[in-house]
Amino acid sequence: MFHDQRFWVAVSFVAFFVLFGGRLWKAIAAVLDARANQVRSNLDEASRLRREAEKMLEDATREREQALAESRALIERSREEAAAIAEHARREAEAVASRREQMARDRIAASERQAIREMREVAADAAIQATRALVGQYLRSEQAGASALLDRGISDLPQALKASNEAGSRSQSAA
Repeated sequence: MFHDQRFWVAVSFVAFFVLFGGRLWKAIAAVLDARANQVRSNLDEASRLRREAEKMLEDATREREQALAESRALIERSREEAAAIAEHARREAEAVASRREQMARDRIAASERQAIREMREVAADAAIQATRALVGQYLRSEQAGASALLDRGISDLPQALKASNEAGSRSQSAA
């Protein structure tokens, strides 16, 4: 056995570990402890980052919900404003149509008054011509008195026509 090489290899192996095992063990333990500390710090950092990420997710979710609520409120306000604008435009269009209708009625009434005035003037002119003809025939027989009466009647006639037209206009305006 003492002559066997395997025996001496085993003895040297054990002697090597006995002499250098403590130092080797300390070095290996130091490396493993450093690695364990690094893993522990990495886990702590990962845990801290996870908490931050969860907080950021909560903040982002809250902000998204607030933005959604604000956008819904904005859309609702926009719809209400659009409805109000449409209603205002409809009322404005009705008012414009009503004003134009009233203007047309006023023009028609003015045209009617003008037509009545013209008819009165035509009738007055016809009455004046007929009166002249009749008075002229009557006056031929009574020349002197009739001439003065005719002159006075003709000079008073425009004033009488104006008064008649004004009375007709007042009665049309009252109606």
